[in-house]
Amino acid sequence: MTSFRMTDNDQYLVRQALKDMEKFQPVGQHILNRTNIIKVKPALMFDSVYALAEGLHSLQQGMDLRPANVSCEEEVPWTDGSSLFNYINSVEFSGLTGKVQFKEGRRSSVKFDLLKLRENSLEKVGEWTAASGLNITNHTVFHEFGTTNITLKVTTIEINPLEIANYELKDTLQDRAILLFWFSYFASNDWYIPLLLSMPYVMLKADKNLTGNERFEGFCIDLLKTIADLIGFSYELYIVPDKKFGAENTTTGEWNGLVREIIDKNADLAMAPMTINYARESVIDFTKPFMNLGIGILFKLPKNMPSRLFSFMSPLAVDIWLYVLAAYALVSCCMFIVARFSPYEWQNPHPCVSDSGVMENQFSLANSFWFTIVTLMHQGCDLNPKATSTRIIGAMWWFFTLIMISSYTANLAAFLTVERMITPIESVEDLAEQNKIAYGTLEGGSTMTFFRDSKIETYQKMWRFMENRPSVFVSDYEEGVKRVLEGNYAFLMESTVLDYNVQRDCNLTQVGGLLDSKGYGIATPMGSPWRDKISLAILDLQEKGVIQMLYNKWWKSSGVSCAREDKNKEGKANSLGVGNIGGVFVVLLCGLAVAIVAAIVEFFWNSRKHAQTERQSLCSEMAEELRFAVKCRASRQRPALRRQCSKCIPPGTTYVPAALEVPQENGIMQMIEMRKSPLTYESAGDS
Repeated sequence: MTSFRMTDNDQYLVRQALKDMEKFQPVGQHILNRTNIIKVKPALMFDSVYALAEGLHSLQQGMDLRPANVSCEEEVPWTDGSSLFNYINSVEFSGLTGKVQFKEGRRSSVKFDLLKLRENSLEKVGEWTAASGLNITNHTVFHEFGTTNITLKVTTIEINPLEIANYELKDTLQDRAILLFWFSYFASNDWYIPLLLSMPYVMLKADKNLTGNERFEGFCIDLLKTIADLIGFSYELYIVPDKKFGAENTTTGEWNGLVREIIDKNADLAMAPMTINYARESVIDFTKPFMNLGIGILFKLPKNMPSRLFSFMSPLAVDIWLYVLAAYALVSCCMFIVARFSPYEWQNPHPCVSDSGVMENQFSLANSFWFTIVTLMHQGCDLNPKATSTRIIGAMWWFFTLIMISSYTANLAAFLTVERMITPIESVEDLAEQNKIAYGTLEGGSTMTFFRDSKIETYQKMWRFMENRPSVFVSDYEEGVKRVLEGNYAFLMESTVLDYNVQRDCNLTQVGGLLDSKGYGIATPMGSPWRDKISLAILDLQEKGVIQMLYNKWWKSSGVSCAREDKNKEGKANSLGVGNIGGVFVVLLCGLAVAIVAAIVEFFWNSRKHAQTERQSLCSEMAEELRFAVKCRASRQRPALRRQCSKCIPPGTTYVPAALEVPQENGIMQMIEMRKSPLTYESAGDS
C-alpha cells in the first residue's frame, strides 16, 4: 500500500508546531493528535495565514495604510486590495507543507512524499514534484516478498530444436509455479551443441558435466536470473509434458499447454515467450510485456534475375518501344509530305548557276527517314530543314529525342547498378491473392489463433486457405524454417524468432512489414499477488535498458551473423511507362500539328502569289501545286519558275508548260516536270 503526504514530521517547523499546539490543549497531544501527525488541512490553513501575514507586513513597509470606512451593503473593493495581492504573490518562505512560493496566483513549488506501508510503519520511498515528476528512491520495497524464502524448481526434458520448454517452480511453502521458456536442444548422446544453431531463449551449454540450472543459458535464463535477484527467489527447471503454449479447443472449450496448467492451479506463474491476447487474458492474468513483437512472413531469399541478352531494353516498357517506333515512322512521313508541300524546301541545286532551270527538294522519302533516325541517335546530319514548317517538325522531334534519350540513360543506370531480384510476393496481400506458394503457421500457437479469429477480410481468406490444407501447419519452428529453405513456402511466425533466423541465414528474408503488434508476458492465475510484483520488476528493467541489453546480447552479438551487404538488399527499378513519359509524345504530336498548319499556310500563300502573277485562279493554281506535291514517286527536282511582274515582261513573252528530258543516268531516263517555263520569241516584224 502506498500513499502521499505534504508534511514531514522530521522537519523542525513541524515538530515546533506540534509542541505549540500541545501547549494550548489541557490534556496534551493525546487529544489533539494521537498519531503525532499534522493533517493536511490544518497545515495548509497555517501556511495560508502565514502567507497573508507576510503580505500585510510587506505592504505596510512599502506604503502607508490608511483605514477606510467599509460598508457591508456596497460591493466596493478595497483600494489597496490589488497591492496586497501582489505582495502575497511575491512572498517566499518555508511552511509546514514545504516551500511556499507563488507564480501567477498559483503555488509553484509543491512537493509530495511517496510513502510505502511496511510491517511496522510508513517508509518514505520517493517524492513527487511539479518539475521532475515522480522520483522513486527505493525500488526494493516494491519487490519484496516479506520474510518468505521462495525456491522455484524448474526441470527440463529432451525436446526437438526450436520447440517450447516448460518449467516447474516449487517453493519451501509447497507453492508450485511453472516458468515456460523457449528451449532449443538437439537430441544427442554427448550433448555437445553448437550454440549458434540454437534459438537464443534457452540453450544447453556444451559442458555436459554441468548440473541443475547451470546447464542452461539464453535470453530467458538471463532475464529469469535478473528478476529472481531483484525480487528474491531461486528456481529449478522442468518441462510441461504437452510442450504447448496453450490454445482453446473451439468445440469443447478446454485449454491445453501452459494455459491449462495455470487454470488448474498447478502453477503460480508462467514465464515464456507467451503472447498476450484476448482469449488467454480472459482465463488467466498477464504481467506487463517484457518484449514487443508482431507476426512477420519468413520467405526464402529470391534468386538474382539471370542476365538477358537484350537486357538493355529493360529501362523502357514494351509499349514505349512500340510508341517510339510508331513516332519515328510518323515523323519521317510527315517530314516528307510537309517538305513537298512547302515551296521553301525547293531550292536551286546549283547555287553558282542562278538560272539553272531546276528546283530540288532534299527531303525525299529515304532522306526523311534518315533525318529522323540520325537525330534520334544524336548524330550529325547534312540535311537541314529550311522552311518554317519543316523546322518546327525538326525542333519537336529533337525535343522528343532529348527527353527519350535522357530518360532511357537515367533508367538504364538504375538497372545496371541495382541488382534486380525475382520477388513473387512483396506483401501479405500478394501472398493472399496467389495459390502457387503455400503458407502456414505453428500449429496450436497464438499466430494460428490470430488468423482464426481475425475479422479482416485478407486474414480470413488466408485462414480458409490454411484450414483447407492442414499440411501447411508445422509442429515446431524448426520444421517451418526447413520448409521455407526448401522453397515455395512462406512461414508466418513471430518477428523475434524471424529476426534471429534472418540474421543467421543469408538465404532467408522477411517479406513486408508486421501484420500486428503484441507482446510477450508472464502468465499468472486470476488474482495472483505475483503479477504486480513481477510487472514492477519488468518495468524497472525496461527503464534501465537491461532487457534491451539482453536482446542485443542474444540476437546481435552471439553466434555468427549473416553479413548482408547493401547491394544484396532487394531493390527494383521499375520500367518507365506511359504514365511517366507519355507527355513527350503529346508534345511531339502537337508539334507535328503546328508544322502541318504552317505548311498549309505556306502552300496557300505561295499559290495565291503565283496565281496573281500568272493571272490564274487560286483554285487552279492550288490544284496544280497539289497534284505535283502528292506524287510520292516523283523526282526530287522540278523546273525553276521564273516569276516576273507584269511591268518587267518584255513584249512577245508568253508562258507555256514544258518538260525537260534529262540524259540517261545508270540506265534510267529521268523526266523532270517543268512548271510553266517562260519562252521568249521575236515578232515577225523584227525578223
